[in-house]
Formats: sequence, C-alpha cells, structure tokens
Amino acid sequence: METQNCIGGRWQAARDGREFDVRNPADDSLVARVADGGAADARLAADAAAQALPAWKARTARERCLVLKKWQALVERDVERLAALISREQGKPLAESRGEIAYSNAYIEWFAEEGVRAYGEVIPTPAASKRLMVVREAVGVVAVVTPWNFPAAMIARKIAPALAAGCTVVAKPAEDTPLTALALVKLAEEAGVPPGVLNIIPASRERTPEVVGEWLADGRVRKISFTGSTPVGKLLARESAATLKKLSLELGGNAAFIVFEDADIPAAVEGLMAAKFRNGGQTCVSPNRVYVHDSVHDRFVDKLAARVGALRVGPATWPQAEIGPMINARAVEKIERHVADAVARGAKVVVGGQRVRSDVANGPNYYAPTVLTGATREMALSGEETFGPVVPVFRFATEEEVVGEANDTPYGLAGYFFSNDVRRIWRVASALETGLVGINEGAIAAPAAPFGGVKESGYGREGSHWGLDEYLHTKYLCQGNLA
Repeated sequence: METQNCIGGRWQAARDGREFDVRNPADDSLVARVADGGAADARLAADAAAQALPAWKARTARERCLVLKKWQALVERDVERLAALISREQGKPLAESRGEIAYSNAYIEWFAEEGVRAYGEVIPTPAASKRLMVVREAVGVVAVVTPWNFPAAMIARKIAPALAAGCTVVAKPAEDTPLTALALVKLAEEAGVPPGVLNIIPASRERTPEVVGEWLADGRVRKISFTGSTPVGKLLARESAATLKKLSLELGGNAAFIVFEDADIPAAVEGLMAAKFRNGGQTCVSPNRVYVHDSVHDRFVDKLAARVGALRVGPATWPQAEIGPMINARAVEKIERHVADAVARGAKVVVGGQRVRSDVANGPNYYAPTVLTGATREMALSGEETFGPVVPVFRFATEEEVVGEANDTPYGLAGYFFSNDVRRIWRVASALETGLVGINEGAIAAPAAPFGGVKESGYGREGSHWGLDEYLHTKYLCQGNLA
C-alpha cells in the first residue's frame, strides 16, 4: 500500500513531514496514514512534470499506447487487491469495487487505442504554392483533481487520455480515498510510465487549497480536469483565468427520472434501481428527483418499495452487502436533514427513513435505502443533491409539466425517462437540458460515450474521442513557396 507522494519517479514523504488519516467508513477504523502534501510538494511535482513533458510528448502515439496497454494488464492482474482497497477506504460492497476496477480499466484500454487516432487534417489549398495542414498536439502539463466516490474510475478517466495525448500529469486525489489512486500510479510506474510523467500529491482537506492553488498559479500547467462540487468548479474557473488554462469541469447534478404513463413499469423500476443505488446513491448521475405519472404512481411505488426494502445494508466484508456505508458523518447528516425536511413538509416515508444499526452494519455511517412519496419542489431535496440512498417520488399529470419541472434547476448533468411512445421519446430527449440522457435505461456510462454536463454541471467531456480532444490543442501549419 503506497502512502507517500510520487514526484519525478520517487516515492517520498511530504516536505514538512505532515500526514493525515484515511479511515474505513464502515467502522471508522484507521486504514493508513498518508503524506499530507503542501505547496512545496505541488511545486516539485509541477517541476517534474514540466521537465518530463518534451520527451513524453515526442514519443509516438503507438509507443504511448503500448505503455498504457501494459498498465491495463497490470490493473487486470491486481483486480482483487485493488477492489479490496477501494472497499476499505470508500466502503462500497466488494462486488461494486470489482466492477469499478473493470470500468476503470475499460477507460485505460479505450484511450490507449484512441490515442493513435488523434488525426489531423489537410485543408484544400487556396494557391498552388501553399499547403495547409492541421495537427493535434498535447496541451502540456495537466493537473487532475478527483473525487472520493469512484477513486479508481475517476483517476483512470482523466489520466489515461492525458497520457495517451502526450501530456504529463500532476494529480491530487480526494482526501477520503487516496490509497486507490496511489496504487494505480504505482502500477503505471511498473508499466513503464517514465519518471515525472505521472506525479501524485495526496493532501488533507485543509491543505488541498494550497496544493491546487500552486498549480492554478503555475503557467506551465496548461489544463485542469476536476470532478466535484459546482462551487469549487466555479472557484477553479475564476482562479485559472490569470493563465487561461483549459478546463474540464464535471460538477454537481440534480438528475430527474421520469416515468410516463406508457412506460414499462417493471423495467422502469429496475432502471431506477440501477441508476439510484449504485454506490449507495453517492453518484453524480444518480437520480435525485423521481417523477411518476398520476395514473401509474401507486403501482410504481408499490413495486419500487418492495425492491428497495429488500436491499441488504452492510460492510464490504459481508458478502451479501448491496448498500455500504456513506463516506463519512457529514454525508449521513445531510441525508438525515433532507429526509427530516421532507417529512416536515408533508412527505411520507414508505421504506427506510433512518440510520441502520445491526449486528452486521454496526458502524456510524449506515443509512437505510429510503422511498418517500408526496415530494414537492419546496423540499430541500428538490433543489439540493442528496447524494445518498433516498428516492423522493413526485407526481405529475402532463408531459409539458414534468419536462418543465425536470429542467427547473441550475444543473444539467444527467436525466432519465421511461416511455414506449416513440414520438414522445424524441420530444423529451430533445427537451431535457442535460448532457446525458438515459432513455428506458438506468446505466448509461460507457468509455466510448462522452460524459459531461451543461449549465452549472460544468463543461468539457470525458470518455470517447471528445474526451481525448480535451487534452489536445489544434495547430495550423501553412507551408509556402512550393511552386
């Protein structure tokens, strides 16, 4: 288990020797003490990345592809060890952790192969004496800042395209879950990523601003890729303006899930289960508001309540666990606040609605999967992302009404709807103001597809060839005097 900074190919303690604790959310036990990086460490990492950039950028796309393929093979070799590490520091059930490693590796594989297809262009010439061409080049040093909910997938989805494009990287993983990211960087090093090409600085919540602030001020860092809250994303956008960095911001969400009267109700229930309860609801694309047509409301709620009530809550060490602990006490307190506010404003608890304490789930951070009916827009959970296993069900009567409600938010990451009317499908898909739309489907992410939002959910895309484009800039070449 790596617990130190990796700078220029050397694993080392923070310059001032500080460390912070990483704890298991299942029981609050200590997992490890990790180097607490500061501004001096961040500066050294940027120095190493800038020094390594010319040689890595000069390698052919095929050479970089082969290194990434070796990284992919090593991750596949160590899937059980990495999955166990995710479950210890993040809390999700082991089956989900294995799935996350497979998902992460799919991004490494995709970008290893997509990097060799960063094509340029030949432009028809306006004169016989000239040749006009466009080439794509690495943007330079990239700063990557990742969240805690998918500690492997977010690192892979950002670092793999950066390396494939020829960029070098400085990374700051989430303070709650740095160990998985450090382990992946160690495997990348074993795969042959040269010293200085990939550098990682873990930091506590208190020291994160000085680490990221150092990279924001450094003109050599030409791009920042961040997944996290909208307020932090806005801060990064403001602070990066001084050096006009390229930004990819995947920010907050408030996803609507709509069930129309012509939907396949059993399929809609299963789609919601897949979209909502992965990672215990701690997912940026997790449905936060569920709208069900009046005519099918009761039937849908009955089937949903039966499925949700059967979910088993426990730690990753319990083989039957389907919902693990929330990441920390703050997360549970927010869920409790949202449920209490909803009930005070007239919502009814159909299933769940409280913390879980049992012989198996005996830690402080477990919350029961919950279904609420009678949800209204006045409730806090209508406007704020709950980020937990709570399903508030809203009623609606018309398509126009529900589309308006779904779009009545500053966020626009994901949206979902279930309908068997082909004309409605195209109307609603066009009308939803989101970057991602699930149509009769709850699991929508894929390495070949672009992932990202609109409005205050950010800009830029991850995955697909658009995700590679985020790490490239366009250079125009004009050669004259050829005739």
